[in-house]
Amino acid sequence: MSQGFAGDAVWEAVLAELTERRDEFHEQSYVPPDFVGRLKELGLFRASTPERFGGEPMPPPEFLRGVERIASVDGSTGWVAGFGSAGTYLACLPLDTQAELYADGPDVVYGGAMFPVNPVTPTERGYLVKGRWRFASGCMAADVLSVGIPGDADGDNRPRAAMLRPDQVEIVRDWDVSGMRASGSFDVVVDEVEVPREWTFIRGGGACVDEPLYRYPTIGYQAQVHAAVGLGVAQAALDFAARAGSRTGVTGAPPLADRAYYRTGYAQAVAAMRSARAFYYEVAEEVWDAVARGGEVSDEHNALVRLSATHLAATAAQVVHEVCGFSGTSTIDNSHPLQRMRQDSQVPALHAFLMPSMYDAAGAVLLGRPPTVPGFR
Repeated sequence: MSQGFAGDAVWEAVLAELTERRDEFHEQSYVPPDFVGRLKELGLFRASTPERFGGEPMPPPEFLRGVERIASVDGSTGWVAGFGSAGTYLACLPLDTQAELYADGPDVVYGGAMFPVNPVTPTERGYLVKGRWRFASGCMAADVLSVGIPGDADGDNRPRAAMLRPDQVEIVRDWDVSGMRASGSFDVVVDEVEVPREWTFIRGGGACVDEPLYRYPTIGYQAQVHAAVGLGVAQAALDFAARAGSRTGVTGAPPLADRAYYRTGYAQAVAAMRSARAFYYEVAEEVWDAVARGGEVSDEHNALVRLSATHLAATAAQVVHEVCGFSGTSTIDNSHPLQRMRQDSQVPALHAFLMPSMYDAAGAVLLGRPPTVPGFR
């Protein structure tokens, strides 16, 4: 089982470097390979590699707290760090493929661009892949990437993901956004590369590895990871608001903490954030405990994972918005620290795994009805 993250001294050094370099990352629109190497030192990219291949599978609640901690310094870097959980996707690859994937060590950095799903030409060995895909987060430092291709009857016609090495793709640096700017979610282009069938997988498909982590809800875990980023950003905003309480404005008015509206807004934001966080980690612990004991993940468990993650992402975005509101006019300045937090906090809540439709789907399942969105589990 997991030996856990690196020690506190390593964490403090990595986070101090991130504090110094985050503006550099945002300016260039990606977290560079050398700093992703620093994230490897924390144990992030072996946290979902199967133990049989040299990994140190980590209980999801522990990994999520690590992502939260990084995102509280920089949301984009937290987003890239979250891909340390992607081994749970890759666990459904054939065992021989996984053995080859991890042949050089367990710290494999994954980047994926699932959509749009592009047509392929079947070959004797697999598929001839060609096309352009969007949102390949972390691709600039990835050891392996996947792109979305059509599914087939073997996978209930769900889209497949075709695995490629970095030298088989072209990265188009077109990531011009406001939120999560340094995530490096560039487009990737593939020009007629043959991918063997054994190097493709169904995202969220059944794992070929019989270890506890790979019985945890795969899609739900990814939703939790993205929500943890929003949580970290919101916590950073609350910490900023607490420090700013002693400041006075240009008008000579009393310090912010001496104003009733500021105290009230801050208290309400803290209550909302801590409540959503508690629900989120409570569910993660409950479901992981069931899995670790050898139990099955129920439909209700999965619905609660999706619900708590969606609620956390939505709450985090709202809290950062409210902090900006009671912090005053200065927050509209692009150089204001809260401005980046505001922009970053919106991104997790807009992700397909965390959109408002997930409330409907979770509610349906909790009421004994089928989920109302595809790929809910």
